[in-house]
Amino acid sequence: MKLENKIGLVTGAGRGIGKGCALELAHNGADLVINDRPGSPDIASTAKEIRAFGRSCTVIVKDVFSPVGREALVREAFESTDRIDFLVSNPAKNVRGSFLEFDPKDFERVIQCTLTSGFHLSQLVARQMVKRGAVGKIVFISSVHAEMPFANNTAYGAAKAGLNHMTCTIATELSQHRINVNAIEPGWIDTPGEWESYGKDALRQEGTRLPWGRLGTPRDIGKAVTFFVSDEADYITGVVMPVDGGYRFKDLRSET
Repeated sequence: MKLENKIGLVTGAGRGIGKGCALELAHNGADLVINDRPGSPDIASTAKEIRAFGRSCTVIVKDVFSPVGREALVREAFESTDRIDFLVSNPAKNVRGSFLEFDPKDFERVIQCTLTSGFHLSQLVARQMVKRGAVGKIVFISSVHAEMPFANNTAYGAAKAGLNHMTCTIATELSQHRINVNAIEPGWIDTPGEWESYGKDALRQEGTRLPWGRLGTPRDIGKAVTFFVSDEADYITGVVMPVDGGYRFKDLRSET
């Protein structure tokens, strides 16, 4: 129960990586405020699973892709509890397409949803942490796309690369307030979104080709997040950590 007496805010917690983080945090003793988009069919189920661990859980449904939604989320989160000890910032949107044909409006949308949303959310939460004179933790969910130039992913890669640099810059500024700021780069993770894109059978086959012999799970990411928001990571800030089972070097291995 390394997170007992800790209270956190997790965005995008309805399913996938956000849900995996929320459940692992609750499993380790954290009480949570969780968020997903309006109309989410999944957030109530996540809350039920969190409460099954004996943890408190407040659900706030807001669109974190919009400034108004982000402001309302953070305001209501701090109204619902006396403090927020950590933020897991998980907004992201991807639109794939050829660079030569890519619509600039789609580029701007991906940047806004993935990079700007992370900036604004962390700023709003950090302001409240500083106002209260409290130490805190911020963890951004980035991606190996930040380092690997995948074709047809110009906007998403740029957004995640910007998120990595932003992590280090914010960490530099907030160190005087003892607010740790780090990021995690998931590799290929077995999530409902990936099922919809590739199909479960294809995913299982691709997983066997990775260095670790399987795709990552949302819980793998949740374990890393749990470490970063725990007291065990007190002396770690400004770090971008891949959690990818070796995905970054999957094509660099010897055949013998």
